[in-house]
Amino acid sequence: MSAVRSRRELYSEATRNALIDEATTLFAERGYAGTSLEDIAASALLTRGAVYHHFAGKQALFEAVLDRLGIGAIQRVAEVASKQSSPEDAAIAGFDAFLGESCDPVYGKLVWQEGPLALGWEGWRRCEQDHSYALVEGVVLSLMHSGYLEHTAERTTVRIFHEMLGGAGLALAEASAEDKPQVRRECTDLFRRVLLGLHQQAGAAPADG
Repeated sequence: MSAVRSRRELYSEATRNALIDEATTLFAERGYAGTSLEDIAASALLTRGAVYHHFAGKQALFEAVLDRLGIGAIQRVAEVASKQSSPEDAAIAGFDAFLGESCDPVYGKLVWQEGPLALGWEGWRRCEQDHSYALVEGVVLSLMHSGYLEHTAERTTVRIFHEMLGGAGLALAEASAEDKPQVRRECTDLFRRVLLGLHQQAGAAPADG
């Protein structure tokens, strides 16, 4: 029985992955509103009932698409940051790597443009925070613990840096293919200058006591 159950589980997982694959392609090509569950089922050579076996509806399937995209992007960004020799280098390299992810037309469109339309503002914000907030928090706290940034207003600083990341991602998603490299360089340079300015302010701050 266990072998049969295992085969069923593998088939179920393969079917779910196939649906996410096809949904990613169609959502990127047609947008959330222009894609139906019937379209996705047909593209995956499945029935509409098979889709509902795995997902409650189109929105739930879209959330699964965003979840896969977000987890993959954050893993790659974290890997880039982990290879740096200092917290500030890790922050800059990680930020630039995230911008590189946002330059991808599928990620950029689905995460930054279609996401708020499909999930609503609050639903999209919650989904985005689930993927990237912890990474940003880790980077900011590392900068503070190392002394590069003044150790104050932790939660507010993390939130502002997270919003900066989102603003840069949206700017890249909205930029034309020709403009993306320049926008990416400008965003990375701006982030570097913000870090340097905060670092200089931390150095100028009077010591405790």
